[in-house]
Amino acid sequence: MKLFKLGLMALLVTTLSLACNDDEDDTPKSIAAIVAEDDRFSTLESALNRVGLTSVLESGTFTVFAPTNSAFTALGVDLNTLTDAQLTNILLYHVLGAKVTSTDLQEGDTYASTASTGGPGGTQLTLYINKTSGAVKVNGNAARVTDADVSATNGVIHIVDGVLLPLDVVGHASANPNFSQLVGALGSASGNLVPTLQGSGPFTVFAPVNSAFLAISGVVSGLTADQLRDVLLYHVVSGNVRSSTLSNNQVVNPLLGGTSAFTIKINGSAVTITDGAGNTANVVLTDLQGTNGVIHVIDKVILPN
Repeated sequence: MKLFKLGLMALLVTTLSLACNDDEDDTPKSIAAIVAEDDRFSTLESALNRVGLTSVLESGTFTVFAPTNSAFTALGVDLNTLTDAQLTNILLYHVLGAKVTSTDLQEGDTYASTASTGGPGGTQLTLYINKTSGAVKVNGNAARVTDADVSATNGVIHIVDGVLLPLDVVGHASANPNFSQLVGALGSASGNLVPTLQGSGPFTVFAPVNSAFLAISGVVSGLTADQLRDVLLYHVVSGNVRSSTLSNNQVVNPLLGGTSAFTIKINGSAVTITDGAGNTANVVLTDLQGTNGVIHVIDKVILPN
């Protein structure tokens, strides 16, 4: 009986010891600590340390789309060839300034401001997130979330299989299939406007969705390449014009030049555009910030007089 009691006590001690070890393993960790302790993130950890971002991710509240080592390998870029500023810009492009779990994301498209201030004038770059049947992709096919909702004391990590590179205005339009008609038209226009809008800019693009082009498909198909170029340039304004700088009855002069202009109307939260032909388009989404400009989404193709 004495031996039995001693054996029972030993078993209890062992069980308690294991329980304590389990508690230690389950101790909540910061985003920075999780990255540092997971071998899959050694490249990410090294990059964060190099530019001094590790301490940033130890507190605050963030969502981090964390690329694995294989994601960096697939990128095929030697990070040592990047300046600290370039690397910082890329890393912060993976960070949102709030906790966003996979259940917080609605089905369909979401745009979110990142911690990267790589836009014109130090504006925060936008990330495009798509959720379809529970599967989450970022910036189109640039990255896929392979493991979501890794909980941290200061936010959440979503593991991704690709490194996210900041998008310009053409990149944003190309990433979202809802702009496929616009992207196709840019390439078909006289002189090919894709390289133009990939330039330094900055540009403000009032971007019609696919349904806007399909609604006037007969008109668009009858345009010459030069006329198509004019119509598209009518949607582009010089400068990084954020929605906060728009005002009621503001007359906007697009890149088309000449006497062409359109007018912004603001009524409460409703923003519309009256084009040169007297038609009205609704602005349905604003401030999709790219590296060389900003996109405002509209529901109709606007036309010069």
